Amino acid sequence: MTDNESTHISDWSMRPWVLAAMLGIAGLLVWYLTDVPQREFTPWRAALGAFVFFGAGGFALTVDRANWKRPLAFSLLIGAIMAGIAWRVAGADDHYSDAGYWMAAGVVSIVLAIPLFQSGFHRLRWATPYKETHFHVWTDAISVAGALAFFALSWLLANLLAELFAAIEIDLLRELLRDDWFNASFAGVTIGAALGVLRNQLKVIGTLQSVVMLVFSLIAVPFAATLVIFILAVLVSGLDVLWGATRSPTPLLLSCAAASFVLVNSVVRNGDEEASGNRVMRWAALVLALGILPLAIMAAISTGTRIAEYGLSPERIWGLVAIVVAVAYGVAYFVAPIRGRMAHWMDRVRTANLHLAVGTCVLTFLLALPILDFGAISTRDQLDRLASGKVETDEFDFSALRWDFGDAGRAALDRLAKSDDEQIAEMAASAAAQNTRTYRRVEGRSQRDERMDHLRIAFRDESLRQRVEQRIRDTSWLCNMPCVALDAGDQDNDRRMVAIVENGHVQWLDFDLANPDAASVGAVDIEESEFVRNPIPPQHPGSSVEIREWHGRRIYVDGKPAGQPFE
Repeated sequence: MTDNESTHISDWSMRPWVLAAMLGIAGLLVWYLTDVPQREFTPWRAALGAFVFFGAGGFALTVDRANWKRPLAFSLLIGAIMAGIAWRVAGADDHYSDAGYWMAAGVVSIVLAIPLFQSGFHRLRWATPYKETHFHVWTDAISVAGALAFFALSWLLANLLAELFAAIEIDLLRELLRDDWFNASFAGVTIGAALGVLRNQLKVIGTLQSVVMLVFSLIAVPFAATLVIFILAVLVSGLDVLWGATRSPTPLLLSCAAASFVLVNSVVRNGDEEASGNRVMRWAALVLALGILPLAIMAAISTGTRIAEYGLSPERIWGLVAIVVAVAYGVAYFVAPIRGRMAHWMDRVRTANLHLAVGTCVLTFLLALPILDFGAISTRDQLDRLASGKVETDEFDFSALRWDFGDAGRAALDRLAKSDDEQIAEMAASAAAQNTRTYRRVEGRSQRDERMDHLRIAFRDESLRQRVEQRIRDTSWLCNMPCVALDAGDQDNDRRMVAIVENGHVQWLDFDLANPDAASVGAVDIEESEFVRNPIPPQHPGSSVEIREWHGRRIYVDGKPAGQPFE
């Protein structure tokens, strides 16, 4: 295939069989490499599994009978890249808190790289025809979606047949469908076969693509009208109404921006000759193109406000990355109609799509590499906030350093535990000793003080009192109403159980007596603790079944039993 020839793949009668066999073997290999107990799931298994999965998937989408060498080299490359990322993710353990985002960034980069390769960007660079890239983006998406739908349908039919044969006492198929290795191979074979058939019907898929875009362009009209109303309402009422309506406005705003992007391109399409000629749809696309930037800016303000109030965290930095990409698209789509006074704005959007796709592909690839440690960056920011007094000591989330910032956060806790400030040292040491994550909502000092005022401790052990108070202080969902702490006494396993009774509901804190510095291991309902078991003795036709009196201990509130009995 020369640079001047179409990059569309040709019909190949053997393609379904080749892809079915290849992906079937790939599915079996992925199962063999990854279906092991967690303790045996080593980085090399993750790396080889990722290499097989992404390498085979990339090759299935790009291979052609007359052109297989370049797709093979490309597939081996993306397989090796994802293998390296998977190795890093599997070895991260709790040393890093955002390892999952590395894999997500790698996947985004590969998803963008595949249509760029198919359209010949590696040879043509910026001379790559937009029509080719856009064609492959949509046909890849439709092909993969169709293959997955065929697998789901095939799996349902296989289970139906299994039950049908089981009715005549032939259980072979039912037993096979219960084995993971068979399901992995079955998935690979069915997806490969369907993908092969669909890749041979790109002309039909091209027609289907036009139908899908037509449907999306119809949706663009009401969505654009709703977006205008939303933006006007925010301008009139202010952003506070949005913050009051939802605690997570950023994902919502970015999702709307992404939806606007898809709907704009459903109208813009491959070129002016294919763009929708309907004036209403064109104006709707223009409104949505102009609306992406305000949505991205509102998302940026939302995240910026949260960072200003609570500081950086790895998750917030990844959120900033998504916002940067959204703002870049928003600016490009906002500028396109302004340049040239609306003339050829759709063509400028298409050009921006190609440039931004390449930029996003490179950005996500770099973020998946071991270049930046967002945990360390966030830790430095949080320590600066504490040292500068932007956040008071009793408002500082020491537990986040223990659990959410990886090794950098725990190293910072160790340093803070040696601080000359006794309060900082005490709270850092307490957080560092936690055995389980204490989740809490962000609350102010007044709210915490109010909860502490609700607490009534019904025992005199001063050491235990301090540990209970610290646990309640760190757990925002305890003692929001008047509550009482009761000492249930020592247990055989060298532990002390304390009951927290709030609004008639009993929850239990489990403390380690052998380690006074350790935090409680968590709050659990007594039904889930070791105190209560529900034995099921064998019963026979002649068994004696009777009610007997039982003596033990349980909690009473105003003379009425609360929670399950214990001991």
